[in-house]
Amino acid sequence: MIMDRFISNILKILRTYGVSLMLGVRTTLMVSLIGTVAGLILGLIVGGIRAVRLDFTASSAARVIKKVIDGFLNVYIALFRGTPMMVQALFIYYLLLDIIHWTYLQAAIVVISVNTGAYMAEIIRSGIQSVDIGQTEAARALGMSNFQTMMHVILPQALRNAFPAVGNEFIVNIKDSSVLMIISITELMFQAKSIAGSTFLFTETYFIEAMIYLILTTVASIALNMIERRFSRNSVSLPQSDTSPSSFALAVETRQEGNSDYVSR
Repeated sequence: MIMDRFISNILKILRTYGVSLMLGVRTTLMVSLIGTVAGLILGLIVGGIRAVRLDFTASSAARVIKKVIDGFLNVYIALFRGTPMMVQALFIYYLLLDIIHWTYLQAAIVVISVNTGAYMAEIIRSGIQSVDIGQTEAARALGMSNFQTMMHVILPQALRNAFPAVGNEFIVNIKDSSVLMIISITELMFQAKSIAGSTFLFTETYFIEAMIYLILTTVASIALNMIERRFSRNSVSLPQSDTSPSSFALAVETRQEGNSDYVSR
């Protein structure tokens, strides 16, 4: 009897408020996707700057500027990684409301983008540092500049290495976007709360919401895994440096064989 009533209430909610729930899903996906892409771009800039290491030819002024920029970026990352997104949303929204008169949706996208950018910066920095130093050496040996090496050799491999973490951020944003209802954006959590308040069917409404979130994250995970496997199949990199004893012995043996062939001719 209880289960029949539970299922009946769920079907009733879906029939009556299905359109509202789908509108909430659309807003949730839009905010999450745009915020993740914008955060990735911001993370590429911030993480790339933090990963740059000045060589011995850099001037004192360049070193001072680099330290100042790194200091600001470290504060940005620590601030947005160390405070809840709900607090960030309230602070940023009301701070800029009288200046730019933005909408709830615009504020939500900015908040989730800036928040995601702080996490993406660390992901990208780790991805860049995970690329073998031999890649840089090989690129420079081919005559590439520092910029060409970063854009054509380092960043593609860093993004491939960091892709699982980047995809995970998108899945996290789908769930964490629910806290943005605090600034009245009509995403899935806001719609579910409104429906529950109208029908007083709290258990059934939030069960439906939980299942929708589960479906969204599961589909996103499957799609991201497919993209990751495709990246793995198409990966191409320059030879990595190898100074192990076995590789050195192989090189000596190959050189000796080459010399003996030359003498025999």
